[in-house]
Amino acid sequence: MVEQRTEKRSPATELVSNPQLLVSNFLKSRRQGLSSRSIEFYECYLNRASHVIGFHIKGQHIAEFLDSLSCNNGGKHAYYRTLRALYNWLYSPKSGYDLNPQANPILAVEAPKLEKRILPSLTLEQLDYLIGQADTIRDKAIISLFADSGLRLSELANINPHNIDWQHRLIKVWCKGSKEGLAPFGHRTEKLLKEWLSQYSPDGRLWDINNWGISIMLRRLSAKTGLPCNPHTFRRTFASILAKRGVDSLHIMRLGRWQSLSMVDRYTKSVQFEDSLKLYSGIVD
Repeated sequence: MVEQRTEKRSPATELVSNPQLLVSNFLKSRRQGLSSRSIEFYECYLNRASHVIGFHIKGQHIAEFLDSLSCNNGGKHAYYRTLRALYNWLYSPKSGYDLNPQANPILAVEAPKLEKRILPSLTLEQLDYLIGQADTIRDKAIISLFADSGLRLSELANINPHNIDWQHRLIKVWCKGSKEGLAPFGHRTEKLLKEWLSQYSPDGRLWDINNWGISIMLRRLSAKTGLPCNPHTFRRTFASILAKRGVDSLHIMRLGRWQSLSMVDRYTKSVQFEDSLKLYSGIVD
């Protein structure tokens, strides 16, 4: 009787035929430093691009896949970013697969070109109007705090009252990458927060609604007023207002808890030459 031997397959061999396993390992490596929404973003796009994931993939395969997509360049760029993150991890020492970084196929792929759109931010007058149109003290406080602090949705939704430093008008929050940060707020926000707390006794979180509830409230307010009303708009508004007032980009980066000056530049693109000219005139006159 001939003994039948079963060849033991290496983890790398398994992953060639099972891109889902590779995606799973990649996501596990990311969970420590990314929000749940970022993880969902990666998972969604990578699962749709599974046939260009593996050790046998060449840059040409990825480029052809991106060209074949029917979405616009913004959508193609989202696929490119997720594949770039995966392959950069796979061909780095962190993955544990001991692959040659120079063989990384994503290095041979040109990123889809994006239109340089200037995304909207709000003026102070528009912000005042939004707060005036909000239905409740809670909603007014949320909008005012968004604009004062540049908080992300998850950061604002999970504020605990005992993390508010009323004396210095600062809030301790958990930022992207599970890092602790401080968010400032102004006099109007302080007044609205105290008025909200006089009506509501928090049991843990500051608000009586979660991320989804805040998003729904903002969408309704946007439909009511015709103004962009979402956390990213408020974050751009926060950065743009500071820039228009002459605050240095490095200070804006620290106040907004950004990790690089390039991110500040992206969020302040709505600042126009006329705004800069007013600052200049105030200095030289």
